[in-house]
Amino acid sequence: MKGSLLVAGASSDAGKSLFTAGLCRLLARRGVSVAPFKAQNMSNNSAVAADGGEIGRAQALQAQACGIEASVLMNPVLLKPGSDRRSHVLLHGRPYAEAGALDYRELKSALRKEVLASYDELRQRYDVVICEGAGSPAEINLRESDLANMWLADQRDLPTVVIGDIDRGGLFAALYGTLALLGERDQSLIAGFVVNKFRGDDRLLTPGLDMLTNLTGRPVFGVLPWLPDLRLDAEDSLSTPLALDGGAPAGNEGLTVAAIRLPRTSNSTDVDALGAEPGVTVRWTVSPAEVAAADLAVLPGSRATVADLAWLRDQGLTAALAGRAEQGRPVLGICGGYQMLARTIVDEVESGAGAVRGLGLLPVMVRFQQEKILGRPTGTALGAEVTTGYEIHHGISSLLPSQSSDAEPFLDGYRVGAVWGTTWHGAFDSDEFRRRFLSQAAELAGRDFTPAPDTDIAANRIRQLDRLADALEAGLDVDALTTLITSGAPAALPFLPPGAPTT
Repeated sequence: MKGSLLVAGASSDAGKSLFTAGLCRLLARRGVSVAPFKAQNMSNNSAVAADGGEIGRAQALQAQACGIEASVLMNPVLLKPGSDRRSHVLLHGRPYAEAGALDYRELKSALRKEVLASYDELRQRYDVVICEGAGSPAEINLRESDLANMWLADQRDLPTVVIGDIDRGGLFAALYGTLALLGERDQSLIAGFVVNKFRGDDRLLTPGLDMLTNLTGRPVFGVLPWLPDLRLDAEDSLSTPLALDGGAPAGNEGLTVAAIRLPRTSNSTDVDALGAEPGVTVRWTVSPAEVAAADLAVLPGSRATVADLAWLRDQGLTAALAGRAEQGRPVLGICGGYQMLARTIVDEVESGAGAVRGLGLLPVMVRFQQEKILGRPTGTALGAEVTTGYEIHHGISSLLPSQSSDAEPFLDGYRVGAVWGTTWHGAFDSDEFRRRFLSQAAELAGRDFTPAPDTDIAANRIRQLDRLADALEAGLDVDALTTLITSGAPAALPFLPPGAPTT
Protein backbone atom coordinates (compact mmCIF):
# COMPACT_ATOMS: atom_id res chain seq x y z
CA MET A 1 0.00 0.00 0.00
CA LYS A 2 1.43 3.35 -1.05
CA GLY A 3 -0.03 6.83 -1.28
CA SER A 4 -1.15 9.92 0.63
CA LEU A 5 -4.22 11.66 1.98
CA LEU A 6 -4.98 15.18 3.14
CA VAL A 7 -7.35 15.57 6.09
CA ALA A 8 -8.97 19.01 5.87
CA GLY A 9 -11.45 20.52 8.29
CA ALA A 10 -14.71 22.39 7.93
CA SER A 11 -13.49 24.51 10.87
CA SER A 12 -10.72 24.75 13.43
CA ASP A 13 -10.97 22.03 16.11
CA ALA A 14 -13.13 19.87 13.84
CA GLY A 15 -11.00 16.88 14.83
CA LYS A 16 -8.30 16.86 12.13
CA SER A 17 -5.43 16.15 14.51
CA LEU A 18 -7.06 13.25 16.30
CA PHE A 19 -8.52 11.82 13.09
CA THR A 20 -5.03 11.87 11.59
CA ALA A 21 -3.59 10.22 14.71
CA GLY A 22 -6.32 7.59 14.67
CA LEU A 23 -5.89 6.84 10.98
CA CYS A 24 -2.11 6.59 11.43
CA ARG A 25 -2.64 4.17 14.31
CA LEU A 26 -5.15 2.12 12.32
CA LEU A 27 -2.76 1.77 9.37
CA ALA A 28 0.27 1.06 11.56
CA ARG A 29 -1.62 -1.75 13.29
CA ARG A 30 -2.18 -3.24 9.82
CA GLY A 31 1.54 -3.23 9.18
CA VAL A 32 1.62 -0.15 6.94
CA SER A 33 4.73 2.05 6.99
CA VAL A 34 3.03 5.39 7.69
CA ALA A 35 4.02 8.89 8.83
CA PRO A 36 2.12 12.11 9.64
CA PHE A 37 2.68 15.49 8.02
CA LYS A 38 1.43 19.00 8.74
CA ALA A 39 2.98 21.62 6.49
CA GLN A 40 2.17 24.53 8.78
CA ASN A 41 0.96 24.43 12.34
CA MET A 42 0.02 27.26 14.71
CA SER A 43 0.33 26.08 18.28
CA ASN A 44 2.12 26.85 21.53
CA ASN A 45 1.89 23.17 22.47
CA SER A 46 5.10 21.81 21.03
CA ALA A 47 7.62 19.01 21.45
CA VAL A 48 11.27 18.36 20.65
CA ALA A 49 11.71 15.81 17.88
CA ALA A 50 14.36 13.12 17.79
CA ASP A 51 16.37 15.15 15.27
CA GLY A 52 16.57 18.06 17.70
CA GLY A 53 14.02 20.57 16.41
CA GLU A 54 10.69 21.84 17.70
CA ILE A 55 7.42 20.61 16.18
CA GLY A 56 3.74 20.76 17.05
CA ARG A 57 2.70 18.48 19.89
CA ALA A 58 0.01 16.95 17.68
CA GLN A 59 2.57 15.73 15.17
CA ALA A 60 4.66 14.17 17.95
CA LEU A 61 1.55 12.29 19.08
CA GLN A 62 0.77 11.22 15.50
CA ALA A 63 4.31 9.89 15.12
CA GLN A 64 3.81 7.87 18.28
CA ALA A 65 0.59 6.51 16.77
CA CYS A 66 2.66 5.37 13.77
CA GLY A 67 5.20 3.73 16.06
CA ILE A 68 8.04 5.93 14.79
CA GLU A 69 10.24 8.73 16.13
CA ALA A 70 9.02 12.27 15.51
CA SER A 71 10.99 14.37 13.02
CA VAL A 72 11.05 18.01 12.01
CA LEU A 73 10.05 16.80 8.54
CA MET A 74 6.59 16.09 9.93
CA ASN A 75 5.93 19.76 10.74
CA PRO A 76 8.36 21.91 8.72
CA VAL A 77 6.68 25.24 9.59
CA LEU A 78 5.54 25.99 13.14
CA LEU A 79 4.01 29.30 14.21
CA LYS A 80 4.03 30.14 17.93
CA PRO A 81 1.86 33.18 18.69
CA GLY A 82 3.55 35.65 21.02
CA SER A 83 0.78 38.25 20.81
CA ASP A 84 -2.48 38.80 18.97
CA ARG A 85 -0.58 40.19 15.97
CA ARG A 86 2.83 38.52 15.81
CA SER A 87 4.13 34.96 15.82
CA HIS A 88 7.48 33.26 16.19
CA VAL A 89 8.15 31.35 12.95
CA LEU A 90 10.13 28.11 13.12
CA LEU A 91 11.44 26.31 10.05
CA HIS A 92 12.52 22.70 10.43
CA GLY A 93 12.27 23.11 14.17
CA ARG A 94 14.54 26.13 14.48
CA PRO A 95 13.83 29.88 14.84
CA TYR A 96 13.43 31.49 11.42
CA ALA A 97 11.63 34.82 11.82
CA GLU A 98 9.23 36.96 13.84
CA ALA A 99 6.31 38.00 11.70
CA GLY A 100 2.87 39.54 11.67
CA ALA A 101 0.14 38.16 9.44
CA LEU A 102 1.03 40.43 6.52
CA ASP A 103 4.80 39.95 6.93
CA TYR A 104 4.30 36.21 6.99
CA ARG A 105 2.80 36.25 3.51
CA GLU A 106 6.12 37.57 2.19
CA LEU A 107 7.95 34.57 3.69
CA LYS A 108 5.76 31.96 2.11
CA SER A 109 7.48 31.61 -1.25
CA ALA A 110 10.62 30.43 0.53
CA LEU A 111 8.65 28.31 2.99
CA ARG A 112 6.74 26.54 0.22
CA LYS A 113 9.94 25.05 -1.18
CA GLU A 114 10.84 23.68 2.25
CA VAL A 115 7.34 22.29 2.78
CA LEU A 116 7.43 20.33 -0.46
CA ALA A 117 10.97 19.10 0.20
CA SER A 118 9.91 17.82 3.64
CA TYR A 119 6.82 16.10 2.26
CA ASP A 120 8.82 14.49 -0.55
CA GLU A 121 11.42 13.21 1.90
CA LEU A 122 8.71 11.57 4.02
CA ARG A 123 7.20 9.97 0.90
CA GLN A 124 10.58 8.43 0.16
CA ARG A 125 10.95 7.10 3.69
CA TYR A 126 7.41 5.80 4.23
CA ASP A 127 4.80 4.07 2.09
CA VAL A 128 1.93 6.27 3.27
CA VAL A 129 1.86 9.88 4.47
CA ILE A 130 -1.28 11.20 6.15
CA CYS A 131 -1.33 15.00 5.90
CA GLU A 132 -3.27 17.26 8.23
CA GLY A 133 -4.59 20.59 7.02
CA ALA A 134 -4.75 23.79 9.04
CA GLY A 135 -7.97 25.58 9.92
CA SER A 136 -10.32 25.34 6.96
CA PRO A 137 -9.50 25.11 3.24
CA ALA A 138 -12.37 27.50 2.58
CA GLU A 139 -10.64 30.50 4.18
CA ILE A 140 -10.85 32.23 0.82
CA ASN A 141 -8.92 35.31 1.96
CA LEU A 142 -5.88 33.06 2.58
CA ARG A 143 -6.03 30.70 -0.41
CA GLU A 144 -3.44 32.64 -2.42
CA SER A 145 -0.82 32.19 0.30
CA ASP A 146 -1.95 28.78 1.57
CA LEU A 147 0.66 26.25 2.71
CA ALA A 148 -1.16 23.43 4.45
CA ASN A 149 -4.48 22.90 2.68
CA MET A 150 -5.43 22.90 -1.00
CA TRP A 151 -2.13 24.39 -2.20
CA LEU A 152 -0.36 21.31 -0.85
CA ALA A 153 -3.06 19.03 -2.27
CA ASP A 154 -2.73 20.72 -5.67
CA GLN A 155 1.06 20.49 -5.70
CA ARG A 156 1.13 16.77 -4.88
CA ASP A 157 -2.27 15.58 -6.20
CA LEU A 158 -3.46 14.62 -2.74
CA PRO A 159 -6.93 13.15 -2.40
CA THR A 160 -8.67 15.09 0.35
CA VAL A 161 -11.41 14.39 2.88
CA VAL A 162 -13.15 17.14 4.81
CA ILE A 163 -14.03 16.39 8.43
CA GLY A 164 -16.79 18.29 10.23
CA ASP A 165 -17.77 18.57 13.89
CA ILE A 166 -21.49 17.83 14.17
CA ASP A 167 -21.52 18.77 17.86
CA ARG A 168 -21.02 22.43 16.89
CA GLY A 169 -24.16 22.43 14.74
CA GLY A 170 -24.45 23.56 11.13
CA LEU A 171 -22.56 20.50 9.89
CA PHE A 172 -24.22 20.10 6.48
CA ALA A 173 -23.86 23.79 5.64
CA ALA A 174 -20.21 23.69 6.72
CA LEU A 175 -19.35 20.66 4.58
CA TYR A 176 -21.32 21.79 1.53
CA GLY A 177 -20.12 25.39 1.84
CA THR A 178 -16.49 24.35 2.23
CA LEU A 179 -16.66 22.53 -1.09
CA ALA A 180 -18.69 25.20 -2.89
CA LEU A 181 -16.22 27.99 -2.04
CA LEU A 182 -13.27 26.21 -3.65
CA GLY A 183 -12.04 26.57 -7.20
CA GLU A 184 -12.45 23.86 -9.81
CA ARG A 185 -9.01 22.29 -9.32
CA ASP A 186 -9.38 22.26 -5.54
CA GLN A 187 -12.86 20.74 -5.75
CA SER A 188 -11.52 17.98 -7.99
CA LEU A 189 -9.34 16.79 -5.09
CA ILE A 190 -12.10 16.80 -2.43
CA ALA A 191 -13.21 13.18 -2.53
CA GLY A 192 -15.63 13.00 0.38
CA PHE A 193 -16.51 13.80 3.96
CA VAL A 194 -16.25 12.47 7.52
CA VAL A 195 -18.66 13.35 10.33
CA ASN A 196 -17.07 13.72 13.75
CA LYS A 197 -18.36 13.83 17.36
CA PHE A 198 -21.79 12.32 16.68
CA ARG A 199 -24.01 11.28 19.57
CA GLY A 200 -27.50 10.03 19.02
CA ASP A 201 -29.46 7.71 16.78
CA ASP A 202 -27.77 7.05 13.42
CA ARG A 203 -31.18 6.76 11.76
CA LEU A 204 -31.78 10.46 12.30
CA LEU A 205 -28.54 11.35 10.54
CA THR A 206 -28.68 9.00 7.56
CA PRO A 207 -31.16 11.00 5.43
CA GLY A 208 -28.99 14.09 5.74
CA LEU A 209 -25.87 12.16 4.72
CA ASP A 210 -27.69 10.78 1.69
CA MET A 211 -28.80 14.27 0.70
CA LEU A 212 -25.26 15.61 1.10
CA THR A 213 -23.95 12.88 -1.19
CA ASN A 214 -26.65 13.60 -3.77
CA LEU A 215 -25.95 17.34 -3.65
CA THR A 216 -22.16 17.06 -3.90
CA GLY A 217 -21.56 13.79 -5.74
CA ARG A 218 -19.21 12.74 -2.95
CA PRO A 219 -19.59 10.04 -0.30
CA VAL A 220 -19.52 10.33 3.44
CA PHE A 221 -16.77 7.91 4.43
CA GLY A 222 -18.10 7.48 7.93
CA VAL A 223 -19.47 8.83 11.18
CA LEU A 224 -17.26 8.94 14.28
CA PRO A 225 -18.71 8.93 17.78
CA TRP A 226 -18.40 11.54 20.47
CA LEU A 227 -15.52 10.41 22.73
CA PRO A 228 -15.65 12.94 25.59
CA ASP A 229 -13.25 11.08 27.85
CA LEU A 230 -10.57 10.45 25.24
CA ARG A 231 -7.30 11.62 26.79
CA LEU A 232 -4.74 12.58 24.20
CA ASP A 233 -2.45 15.59 23.88
CA ALA A 234 -4.31 18.74 22.86
CA GLU A 235 -2.91 20.75 19.97
CA ASP A 236 -4.05 24.17 21.15
CA SER A 237 -6.20 26.11 23.60
CA LEU A 238 -9.43 25.23 21.78
CA SER A 239 -8.82 21.57 22.60
CA THR A 240 -7.41 21.85 26.13
CA PRO A 241 -9.95 20.49 28.65
CA LEU A 242 -10.81 22.84 31.51
CA ALA A 243 -10.56 19.99 34.01
CA LEU A 244 -8.86 16.60 34.26
CA ASP A 245 -10.01 14.07 36.83
CA GLY A 246 -8.12 10.87 37.56
CA GLY A 247 -11.10 9.27 39.33
CA ALA A 248 -11.31 7.76 42.80
CA PRO A 249 -8.14 8.04 44.90
CA ALA A 250 -5.97 5.04 45.61
CA GLY A 251 -5.68 6.15 49.24
CA ASN A 252 -7.82 8.06 51.71
CA GLU A 253 -7.88 11.54 50.15
CA GLY A 254 -7.62 13.17 46.77
CA LEU A 255 -5.47 16.08 45.64
CA THR A 256 -6.58 19.26 43.81
CA VAL A 257 -4.32 21.08 41.35
CA ALA A 258 -4.94 24.62 40.09
CA ALA A 259 -3.18 25.27 36.77
CA ILE A 260 -3.14 28.98 35.92
CA ARG A 261 -4.49 29.62 32.43
CA LEU A 262 -2.10 32.26 31.14
CA PRO A 263 -3.02 34.26 28.04
CA ARG A 264 -0.06 32.70 26.18
CA THR A 265 0.13 29.33 27.89
CA SER A 266 2.51 26.95 26.16
CA ASN A 267 2.80 23.20 26.59
CA SER A 268 -0.40 22.97 28.59
CA THR A 269 -0.06 19.19 28.25
CA ASP A 270 2.52 19.22 31.07
CA VAL A 271 -0.25 18.77 33.63
CA ASP A 272 -2.02 15.95 31.77
CA ALA A 273 0.04 13.30 33.55
CA LEU A 274 -0.94 14.76 36.94
CA GLY A 275 -4.62 14.60 35.97
CA ALA A 276 -4.24 10.95 34.97
CA GLU A 277 -3.39 9.95 38.55
CA PRO A 278 -6.29 8.41 40.53
CA GLY A 279 -7.47 10.94 43.08
CA VAL A 280 -5.94 13.99 41.35
CA THR A 281 -8.15 16.69 39.86
CA VAL A 282 -6.54 19.38 37.70
CA ARG A 283 -8.47 22.55 36.91
CA TRP A 284 -7.38 25.35 34.61
CA THR A 285 -8.29 28.62 36.26
CA VAL A 286 -7.76 32.37 36.39
CA SER A 287 -9.32 32.73 39.84
CA PRO A 288 -7.04 33.87 42.72
CA ALA A 289 -9.39 32.15 45.17
CA GLU A 290 -9.09 28.80 43.37
CA VAL A 291 -5.31 29.15 43.16
CA ALA A 292 -5.15 29.89 46.88
CA ALA A 293 -7.45 27.00 47.84
CA ALA A 294 -5.91 24.20 45.75
CA ASP A 295 -3.49 21.67 47.22
CA LEU A 296 -0.96 22.43 44.44
CA ALA A 297 -0.69 25.49 42.20
CA VAL A 298 1.03 25.21 38.81
CA LEU A 299 2.42 28.08 36.77
CA PRO A 300 2.78 26.55 33.28
CA GLY A 301 4.96 27.47 30.35
CA SER A 302 4.41 30.71 28.47
CA ARG A 303 5.20 31.93 24.98
CA ALA A 304 5.40 35.50 26.38
CA THR A 305 6.88 35.28 29.87
CA VAL A 306 7.16 38.98 30.69
CA ALA A 307 3.74 39.85 29.27
CA ASP A 308 2.08 36.97 31.11
CA LEU A 309 3.86 37.98 34.34
CA ALA A 310 2.31 41.45 34.02
CA TRP A 311 -1.07 39.80 33.42
CA LEU A 312 -0.61 37.73 36.62
CA ARG A 313 -0.12 40.94 38.58
CA ASP A 314 -3.14 42.59 36.97
CA GLN A 315 -5.33 39.60 37.87
CA GLY A 316 -4.25 39.55 41.53
CA LEU A 317 -2.77 36.06 41.13
CA THR A 318 0.68 37.01 42.42
CA ALA A 319 -0.68 37.55 45.93
CA ALA A 320 -2.26 34.08 45.90
CA LEU A 321 1.04 32.50 44.86
CA ALA A 322 3.06 34.49 47.38
CA GLY A 323 0.60 33.56 50.12
CA ARG A 324 1.00 29.89 49.32
CA ALA A 325 4.79 30.14 49.53
CA GLU A 326 4.61 31.94 52.89
CA GLN A 327 2.30 29.22 54.24
CA GLY A 328 4.54 26.42 52.96
CA ARG A 329 1.91 25.21 50.48
CA PRO A 330 3.11 23.79 47.14
CA VAL A 331 3.79 25.92 44.05
CA LEU A 332 5.33 24.53 40.84
CA GLY A 333 6.65 26.60 37.95
CA ILE A 334 7.45 24.99 34.59
CA CYS A 335 9.61 26.77 31.98
CA GLY A 336 8.05 30.24 31.61
CA GLY A 337 6.27 29.69 34.92
CA TYR A 338 9.61 28.89 36.56
CA GLN A 339 11.09 32.07 35.08
CA MET A 340 8.26 34.10 36.61
CA LEU A 341 9.15 32.72 40.07
CA ALA A 342 12.65 34.26 39.82
CA ARG A 343 13.84 37.43 41.57
CA THR A 344 14.75 39.12 38.29
CA ILE A 345 14.15 38.44 34.59
CA VAL A 346 16.44 40.13 32.07
CA ASP A 347 14.79 39.91 28.66
CA GLU A 348 16.16 41.72 25.63
CA VAL A 349 15.08 38.88 23.31
CA GLU A 350 11.42 37.88 23.65
CA SER A 351 9.81 41.08 24.98
CA GLY A 352 12.71 43.54 24.81
CA ALA A 353 11.70 44.75 28.28
CA GLY A 354 15.16 44.52 29.85
CA ALA A 355 15.29 43.90 33.61
CA VAL A 356 11.90 42.99 35.09
CA ARG A 357 11.05 42.15 38.69
CA GLY A 358 9.88 38.55 39.06
CA LEU A 359 7.73 37.06 41.79
CA GLY A 360 10.80 36.47 43.97
CA LEU A 361 9.73 33.03 45.17
CA LEU A 362 12.96 31.41 44.01
CA PRO A 363 16.46 32.92 44.49
CA VAL A 364 17.43 32.93 40.83
CA MET A 365 18.04 35.38 38.01
CA VAL A 366 16.83 34.55 34.51
CA ARG A 367 18.59 36.04 31.50
CA PHE A 368 17.17 35.50 28.02
CA GLN A 369 19.68 34.62 25.32
CA GLN A 370 19.23 34.90 21.57
CA GLU A 371 19.70 31.22 20.82
CA LYS A 372 16.84 28.98 21.86
CA ILE A 373 17.74 25.89 23.87
CA LEU A 374 16.11 22.74 22.52
CA GLY A 375 16.79 19.35 23.99
CA ARG A 376 15.56 16.07 25.41
CA PRO A 377 17.47 15.88 28.71
CA THR A 378 17.43 13.06 31.23
CA GLY A 379 18.31 13.11 34.89
CA THR A 380 17.35 12.22 38.43
CA ALA A 381 15.22 14.11 40.95
CA LEU A 382 13.57 13.10 44.22
CA GLY A 383 15.50 9.85 43.90
CA ALA A 384 13.75 8.86 40.66
CA GLU A 385 14.87 8.82 37.03
CA VAL A 386 13.35 11.33 34.62
CA THR A 387 13.60 10.15 31.02
CA THR A 388 10.63 11.93 29.40
CA GLY A 389 11.65 15.59 29.69
CA TYR A 390 12.25 18.10 26.92
CA GLU A 391 13.24 21.76 27.01
CA ILE A 392 12.32 24.71 24.80
CA HIS A 393 13.44 28.09 26.15
CA HIS A 394 15.51 31.24 25.72
CA GLY A 395 15.86 31.99 29.42
CA ILE A 396 18.90 30.76 31.38
CA SER A 397 18.58 30.70 35.17
CA SER A 398 21.41 31.19 37.64
CA LEU A 399 21.33 30.95 41.40
CA LEU A 400 21.94 34.18 43.28
CA PRO A 401 25.06 33.50 45.41
CA SER A 402 23.81 35.16 48.58
CA GLN A 403 20.68 33.00 48.58
CA SER A 404 22.16 29.66 47.55
CA SER A 405 22.06 28.02 50.99
CA ASP A 406 18.27 27.65 50.91
CA ALA A 407 18.02 26.24 47.40
CA GLU A 408 18.02 22.56 46.46
CA PRO A 409 18.56 21.34 42.87
CA PHE A 410 15.38 20.21 41.12
CA LEU A 411 16.04 18.80 37.65
CA ASP A 412 17.69 21.82 35.95
CA GLY A 413 16.01 24.25 38.36
CA TYR A 414 15.64 24.72 42.09
CA ARG A 415 13.42 24.15 45.05
CA VAL A 416 13.05 26.33 48.11
CA GLY A 417 10.60 25.06 50.72
CA ALA A 418 7.30 24.37 48.98
CA VAL A 419 8.25 26.13 45.72
CA TRP A 420 9.71 24.16 42.80
CA GLY A 421 10.88 25.37 39.40
CA THR A 422 12.22 23.67 36.27
CA THR A 423 12.39 24.36 32.54
CA TRP A 424 11.76 20.68 31.73
CA HIS A 425 8.45 19.97 30.04
CA GLY A 426 7.06 16.43 30.08
CA ALA A 427 8.90 15.39 33.24
CA PHE A 428 5.74 14.11 34.92
CA ASP A 429 5.34 11.47 32.22
CA SER A 430 8.10 9.65 34.16
CA ASP A 431 5.93 7.59 36.47
CA GLU A 432 8.05 7.12 39.60
CA PHE A 433 9.17 10.75 39.58
CA ARG A 434 5.55 11.91 39.32
CA ARG A 435 4.49 9.71 42.22
CA ARG A 436 7.27 11.00 44.46
CA PHE A 437 6.56 14.62 43.58
CA LEU A 438 2.84 14.23 44.28
CA SER A 439 3.60 12.50 47.58
CA GLN A 440 5.75 15.43 48.70
CA ALA A 441 3.21 18.00 47.48
CA ALA A 442 0.42 16.17 49.31
CA GLU A 443 2.43 16.09 52.55
CA LEU A 444 3.04 19.86 52.35
CA ALA A 445 -0.66 20.41 51.59
CA GLY A 446 -1.71 18.28 54.57
CA ARG A 447 -3.47 15.66 52.45
CA ASP A 448 -3.51 11.93 53.16
CA PHE A 449 -2.93 11.17 49.50
CA THR A 450 -1.31 8.00 48.17
CA PRO A 451 -0.36 7.82 44.47
CA ALA A 452 -1.50 4.69 42.68
CA PRO A 453 1.43 2.30 42.17
CA ASP A 454 0.55 1.26 38.62
CA THR A 455 -0.35 4.37 36.61
CA ASP A 456 1.68 4.12 33.39
CA ILE A 457 1.43 7.27 31.27
CA ALA A 458 3.11 5.83 28.17
CA ALA A 459 0.89 2.73 28.21
CA ASN A 460 -2.19 4.89 28.84
CA ARG A 461 -1.38 6.98 25.77
CA ILE A 462 -1.06 3.89 23.58
CA ARG A 463 -4.36 2.56 24.94
CA GLN A 464 -6.04 5.85 24.06
CA LEU A 465 -4.58 5.76 20.55
CA ASP A 466 -5.84 2.21 20.14
CA ARG A 467 -9.26 3.25 21.38
CA LEU A 468 -9.28 6.04 18.80
CA ALA A 469 -8.22 3.63 16.05
CA ASP A 470 -10.94 1.21 17.15
CA ALA A 471 -13.53 3.98 16.75
CA LEU A 472 -12.28 4.67 13.22
CA GLU A 473 -12.37 0.96 12.36
CA ALA A 474 -16.00 0.80 13.51
CA GLY A 475 -17.22 4.10 12.07
CA LEU A 476 -15.43 4.43 8.71
CA ASP A 477 -15.52 2.66 5.40
CA VAL A 478 -11.85 1.79 5.77
CA ASP A 479 -11.67 -0.08 2.48
CA ALA A 480 -12.94 2.98 0.60
CA LEU A 481 -10.45 5.22 2.41
CA THR A 482 -7.51 2.95 1.68
CA THR A 483 -8.53 2.84 -1.99
CA LEU A 484 -8.62 6.65 -1.95
CA ILE A 485 -5.12 6.79 -0.43
CA THR A 486 -3.64 4.45 -3.02
CA SER A 487 -5.59 5.51 -6.13
CA GLY A 488 -6.17 9.22 -5.58
CA ALA A 489 -9.34 11.25 -6.00
CA PRO A 490 -11.82 9.80 -8.52
CA ALA A 491 -11.90 11.43 -11.94
CA ALA A 492 -14.71 13.78 -12.98
CA LEU A 493 -16.01 14.71 -9.54
CA PRO A 494 -18.79 17.26 -10.05
CA PHE A 495 -18.13 20.99 -9.63
CA LEU A 496 -20.34 22.91 -7.18
CA PRO A 497 -20.99 26.56 -7.95
CA PRO A 498 -20.17 29.27 -7.18
CA GLY A 499 -16.56 28.10 -6.69
CA ALA A 500 -13.77 30.35 -5.53
CA PRO A 501 -14.55 34.09 -5.76
CA THR A 502 -12.77 36.00 -8.51
CA THR A 503 -11.06 39.33 -7.98
